[in-house]
Amino acid sequence: MRRWKVALIAVLALALGFGLGTLRPIVDRPPLVVGQDAVTDAASASVVVRTENVGGTVLHILPTGERRVALILYPGGLVRPQAYEWLGRALAARGVETWIPEMPADLAVLGKGRADALVERIGPGTPVVLAGHSLGGAMAADYASRHADRVHGLILMASYPAQDVTVRAPWPALSLLAERDEVADAAAVRAGVGRLPAGSRLVVIPGAVHAFFGRYGPQAGDGVPTVSRADAEAAILGAASGYLDAVR
Repeated sequence: MRRWKVALIAVLALALGFGLGTLRPIVDRPPLVVGQDAVTDAASASVVVRTENVGGTVLHILPTGERRVALILYPGGLVRPQAYEWLGRALAARGVETWIPEMPADLAVLGKGRADALVERIGPGTPVVLAGHSLGGAMAADYASRHADRVHGLILMASYPAQDVTVRAPWPALSLLAERDEVADAAAVRAGVGRLPAGSRLVVIPGAVHAFFGRYGPQAGDGVPTVSRADAEAAILGAASGYLDAVR
């Protein structure tokens, strides 16, 4: 009988250790650090970036001139906000103010309403565009489907609306698909455009992979890129800039 108890305790200890090891990367998230691996050139280095508390911690990237449009970007699953700082810095010269909220456990599905406080903070008079990568994009689409009157655009990066979500709005959306992405289902991304507002379009980023939208390193299960990260980021920036320039 005693042997069974010892064996049971050993099994429980192993299960507990495995559980803690599995949950630790989710519960114990890396710190939010500004400026690391986010500067692309001298212009982006001069951009002002700070952390603020707006309904929770948020990365706030200020435009270098007059604010023309505000971008709220939902990070991908288990990805820290600073992974997308490069994009906000690059857009700053075009009058884009970028807000990247920190999600509970870095999962946008647990904080899909984070845009509420940010829209209030931005205030009237400035058009707001919602964006999101992967899981963050799905949650951004969900938010836009319920608040199409509060936002003026939507950018999905390697993402698509959930099957039961259709975004009806007076503005078109932009969907970006990495050509070599093996994480997001390309067919689902393409089909998802049909659940976006009229006039929405899909842009394929040649040779890029899922992880090229954010600077967080390689991702398990992703494809093999056939272009450099710099070339992929230039294409992403070009597509996003063109879309944001047209927002009124």
